[in-house]
Amino acid sequence: MTLTDTPRRTSYPWLRPTGVTASLLLLGYGLLRLVDRLDGQSDKGAWAWNTGHTLFLFGIVAFGALIVGLHGLLRTVSPRLRAVDDIAAVAGLIGAAGFIFVILGDLFPRFAEAVPPPDVVLLGGPMLFELGLLALLVRAVVLRLLPLWGPVLVLAGFVAIAVDLDLLPVGAALVFGGLFPLRTRAVGSEGGPDQAA
Repeated sequence: MTLTDTPRRTSYPWLRPTGVTASLLLLGYGLLRLVDRLDGQSDKGAWAWNTGHTLFLFGIVAFGALIVGLHGLLRTVSPRLRAVDDIAAVAGLIGAAGFIFVILGDLFPRFAEAVPPPDVVLLGGPMLFELGLLALLVRAVVLRLLPLWGPVLVLAGFVAIAVDLDLLPVGAALVFGGLFPLRTRAVGSEGGPDQAA
């Protein structure tokens, strides 16, 4: 048996755990934000503020990894819409980078003073992140890697957060519910799908 006879498998078993972890980190941030605002205001620099924003930072990094993994999985399973997947992934990662830029400014005031985030980052970053991720999730639905209601729940979560930041825990729970059933597919050398949870 030669190397060319060995079935080629491309799998992303870490994809669902990454999505679940990202949404749980967002949930933690939302809960700590509520704790921080129990007195009616945000106490920048307090433990709840710093811990919450750190969870948010790690959560966005995890969402970035999810975007990269989804992009790779979709290109493996269905390379025909490569341009769509590429555009969605780039948009999502640019948006995630914008989020990270703003979070670092929240955690490190001197950084924010030295490099204040422009309005395009504050407004466009979240939009690009959400649109990019949702586009990849819709593609996953088409390929039966995610049920139809998955992206619907994720979208509902994003809308809840946009309506009122106090709804962050609710939004994060909806995102969790939307990402939890995500499946991966390993493709063998024969081209047939091999389902993996």
